[in-house]
Amino acid sequence: MFINIDACIGNKKPFYNRFSYYPQGLNAIEIMIEAVKFWNEPNNKSHWDFEIDSDWQLYANMVKMAAAAVKAEKPDVLRVLGGISPIDPYFITRLKDFGTFNDLNAVAVHGFPLDWNHWQLEHWPEKIAEIEAVTHLPVWVTEVGVSTFGAEEVQEFGLRRTAELLCGRVDRVFWYSLYDLPRAWEATTRHREAEGSSYYRHFYMGLLREDGTPKLALKHFSDYTPEFGICQWFHFEDHRLDNAVDWLKKLGVKRLRTGLSWADYLRPDAEKWFDRMMQKLDGFDLTITFCFTPEAKGIQPHHTSPPQKIEEFSDFCVEMMRRYA
Repeated sequence: MFINIDACIGNKKPFYNRFSYYPQGLNAIEIMIEAVKFWNEPNNKSHWDFEIDSDWQLYANMVKMAAAAVKAEKPDVLRVLGGISPIDPYFITRLKDFGTFNDLNAVAVHGFPLDWNHWQLEHWPEKIAEIEAVTHLPVWVTEVGVSTFGAEEVQEFGLRRTAELLCGRVDRVFWYSLYDLPRAWEATTRHREAEGSSYYRHFYMGLLREDGTPKLALKHFSDYTPEFGICQWFHFEDHRLDNAVDWLKKLGVKRLRTGLSWADYLRPDAEKWFDRMMQKLDGFDLTITFCFTPEAKGIQPHHTSPPQKIEEFSDFCVEMMRRYA
């Protein structure tokens, strides 16, 4: 299925859901939180331990509680299921049977067919259709990308072809990512070097190298903004924040997906960092992912563990909405 690429270029749509907030100690600023997501890749063991929650009922109940609480607190903010990877209609059906979608506005999927998935790039429309067949909710693509592990030309081709396949096909697309993951950091995976090249591909997903220099695909990205957003995770006290915002503005990005980590929120000076990050992101339409269990609050002491008390995750989501929406 071919989509006219003109649907992506030059179509300047209005943005909405603008809320003012007045956190104590900061000047009043406007934060545009368009949507919140509940967790990241819940059907991927690198992000949710389904040996503990083997039928995903804990996850389903946690999302139901958090979505209802966010809806009550800020009903105009869109509520989105954490992006699934792999793209699995049976997982969506299971969650639907638990009543997970009662207070959700969209479901999200992640796909990396040129790096990790067992399907081809040209199958994107089919993968979207598989999910549409089992839910009435709109499908968002909140992570799609191509590594430069083999060659930058692969990413350059992958960006352009992905845009042809997804622009006009789904409501939201977020390219992953702006920056390469620094090699000194650890990729979020349970397998690490045992994955071979699959592990190292994590470090080459950016349009910019670790040192901030552009790759070949960067010169094309502004062809697809503002319809294409970017997913950029910012680590705690991330040194790239200021430069990232400068680049996002140069590229014409309006929609940005990032995360607020529940685990990070228990660190010393967490509110100071969260305030700085959110203030710096003033002006973007934000999709904020709430995720990662504090070790002390997990059934097992790991950020992928289901929490001992699911209501504490809901409380975190509401606290973030009150502070930033």
